[in-house]
Amino acid sequence: MLTLTDNATAIVATLVTRQSDTADAGLRIHSTEAETDAGARLAVHVVEHPEPLDQVVELSGARLFIDGPASAALDDKVLDAGVDDAGAVSFTVLPQVA
Repeated sequence: MLTLTDNATAIVATLVTRQSDTADAGLRIHSTEAETDAGARLAVHVVEHPEPLDQVVELSGARLFIDGPASAALDDKVLDAGVDDAGAVSFTVLPQVA
């Protein structure tokens, strides 16, 4: 199952809180039509609620909604996040350490 670093947990919770007043809101990770040589291409958006088939991951106040293809691609990964000097958020997918 996907895990999050402390940074990612804090950033996801902050993004969702700032972009939605809905208690059920979360960050949705979904696959896109485009594939790369490295595998699935993913996109993220703050949404009011999960789609019916989304996997819901809740960690320390951070809610993630992950579609099926993204869930399969992220099953054994760690999501990290950072904010640059301009305030832009970036996400990085890392392998889990056994």
